Amino acid sequence: MSEDLYDDEAESGSHSGPRHPMAARFRGYLPVVVDVETGGFNCATDALLEIAATTIGMDEGGFLYPEHTQFFRIEPFEGANIEQAALDFTGIKLDHPLRMAVTEEHALTEIFRGLRKSLKANSCKRAILVGHNSSFDLGFLNAAVNRTGIKRNPFHPFSSFDTATLAGLAYGQTVLAKACQAADIDFDGKEAHSARYDTEKTAELFCGIVNRWKEMGGWMDFDD
Repeated sequence: MSEDLYDDEAESGSHSGPRHPMAARFRGYLPVVVDVETGGFNCATDALLEIAATTIGMDEGGFLYPEHTQFFRIEPFEGANIEQAALDFTGIKLDHPLRMAVTEEHALTEIFRGLRKSLKANSCKRAILVGHNSSFDLGFLNAAVNRTGIKRNPFHPFSSFDTATLAGLAYGQTVLAKACQAADIDFDGKEAHSARYDTEKTAELFCGIVNRWKEMGGWMDFDD
């Protein structure tokens, strides 16, 4: 299916009141940073164990900033595969008494409810996922949406902004920790591989790169 169909959808529709400048910056799309922690690499068979989403705001000067983060620990879906190596890497303990995991459906419903409010506030029609190696996060998000049968997914189904690529361009680094270091963003390796922490650091990195581009004159504040 042509991407133009989704681009047209994002730009169509009437807006009551003045249009928010965020809608002009990304052609009607609202960037939302997402990170997932999983039981493996296969989104069709491996468990989704954590998900976090950080909305991006824009100040009066047109600069981006991380706004609000939603975070959930997820109960593995029935029959999900979980590799021990993945648990060792993330440090996730499925039997921890304070884990307080919820179903995929509950987590996505709550995240999408918050995103729809942000879309309305920013005069945007659709969210676009921002992630570090974003195709991985988008694949697991879409798989969970399909499993739960949730309608009206606010995210673009296949387009995304990849901060690994952007950081490679801006700083010559593609690993999140090293890219943050190059961007003078504090990064605690002991906190890494938590969906909340990685999402918030990725959001800082994304905003920093976009704002740096603006400061260099790479984007003019107009709506074409």
